[in-house]
Formats: sequence, structure tokens, C-alpha cells
Amino acid sequence: MEIKKTALAGTLESSDIQILITKGTKGIEIELESDVKKQFGDQICQAISETLKGFGISQAKIKAVDKGALDCVIKARTIAAIQRATNASEELDWRAI
Repeated sequence: MEIKKTALAGTLESSDIQILITKGTKGIEIELESDVKKQFGDQICQAISETLKGFGISQAKIKAVDKGALDCVIKARTIAAIQRATNASEELDWRAI
């Protein structure tokens, strides 16, 4: 899949994460803002990266603002942003999930 437009998913509420996805040219680049970045930053970035790879995305810039989201929320928000950014929100690819 290819990123066709910038997309946003999630909120800045407690226990959520906001994912902004745009086109990239240098692989997967993740900018993470989180109060728990020292403890869980690697795990958050890994969840985002694995979700992107599951959808076949290898070029993307991600800005993630974490407010204490669990892995399932991180993946769900990333999937929503991918679907919006690739214009595939009408046709969910269940195999990628």
C-alpha cells in the first residue's frame, strides 16, 4: 500500500494515542511524544512499525502523541490512520489485522 494523503486517527485523551501519518521517503520514521517514552517508547514504536508492515507500508512518517494507550489501542489507531491515508477506509483488509 502507498500513502496517498496525510491522515489522523485518535485523540489526546487519557489512555489514547493520536497517530498522524504522511508520505515518507526514508523508510518508516516515527516521532514519538509520550510521558512514558523511557519505559515503553520502544514497545510503542514496535507496535506502530509492525502494523505498518502488516499493511505493506515501507515508506511513511508517523507522529505519535501517546497518552498511556495500550498496545491494542495503538494498533487500532494506526490501522485507522492507514485506512484513511490510503483511501481504503471503505475496504478494510482483514488479513493485515
